[in-house]
Amino acid sequence: MIDISEKEVVRREAVAEGLIELKKTTISAILKGKIKKGDVREASRIAGVLGAKMTPQLIPHCHSVPLESVQTNFEVEGSKGIRVTCSVKASYRTGVEMEALSCVTSMLLTIWDMTKYLEKDEKGQYPSTAISNIRVIIKKKGKVD
Repeated sequence: MIDISEKEVVRREAVAEGLIELKKTTISAILKGKIKKGDVREASRIAGVLGAKMTPQLIPHCHSVPLESVQTNFEVEGSKGIRVTCSVKASYRTGVEMEALSCVTSMLLTIWDMTKYLEKDEKGQYPSTAISNIRVIIKKKGKVD
């Protein structure tokens, strides 16, 4: 790991987002609460929080950051898919971008896992399902609003 012992403790925030493309019928089933495995929104939210908290166990060179806040958002984008967003805050010596990205990725993978039975074609493939545009959209250091 990088030596951060000489760095000052400051407020940090990162916001990340990503998109999962799903069939219109799958999105409808999610919104109607008709997914066999349960509430997709709530399960993905919980997975996101866990993903953020477990980042140092998943990514070898990440420091264990004492997270102060993990906020998630789940938004249907028309008939295209679902965009998830995660905001992570901490007061520490290093940033929380990886925690925000781990949160988003965990959310998206959970959505895929819970809906894959609806997304498969007759050959068991996923021709219209895709995860994309995972990125950090905001990074702040110092005073965080």
